[in-house]
Amino acid sequence: MADDEQYSIYDEVEIEDMTFDETMQLYHYPCPCGDRFQIALCDLQDGMDIGVCPSCSLMIRVIFEVDDLPKPQETQSGPVEVTA
Repeated sequence: MADDEQYSIYDEVEIEDMTFDETMQLYHYPCPCGDRFQIALCDLQDGMDIGVCPSCSLMIRVIFEVDDLPKPQETQSGPVEVTA
């Protein structure tokens, strides 16, 4: 079975129409059920293009170019200063 036949896609959405949450590193798009479709930035960078709604069974295909995605946040690897 081809990859396209594995999923029942509700809609195809351009990434420009989605909202990016920098804190969570997720793209969101409104779902008809009232929740939001979501897909992680790291999933997009890995070539995945299916956004899912956590509240229902609907899925969307995200149309994007990997080169146009934001760069992932750098994790702080040095010591963290804590002040009282």
